[in-house]
Amino acid sequence: MNTETMKNINLSNDKLITCILPKGLALPILKKLKHEKGIDRANLNSARGMGKITPLAYRGIGEQAEKDILNVVVNQSEADDIFYYIYEEADINRPHGGIIYIRQLGASTPFTLPNLPDEE
Repeated sequence: MNTETMKNINLSNDKLITCILPKGLALPILKKLKHEKGIDRANLNSARGMGKITPLAYRGIGEQAEKDILNVVVNQSEADDIFYYIYEEADINRPHGGIIYIRQLGASTPFTLPNLPDEE
C-alpha cells in the first residue's frame, strides 16, 4: 500500500451496525437516517434467507424469504444512539422483525459521492 492510500484509510473507532430485515423495510430507514440523522455512510443489499421457524414455512410458500441487509458505519460516539434509533424504526422487537448487531470496524476508507437530488 502506498503512502497516499494510507492517508485515506480511517483507523478511527468507527462502528458497523448491521441489520437483517424483512424485504422492503431497510430503504425507508436508510432515507430517515440520511434526512434525520445526517448518516451518509450506509449500504443496502438484498438476500434470501430463513430462520429456524419462519412464517412462510407454515404457509407452504417455501422455506426462504427475501431479506434486506442494511450496513451503517457510524462514529463510536453516536453508535449507541443510532443503534437504538434503527432498532425502534425497524420495529425489530417483534416476531420475525429481524436482527441487528454492532461491531468494531477495524478500518474504513472515505468515499464521497457528488451531492445529487434524491430519487423518488
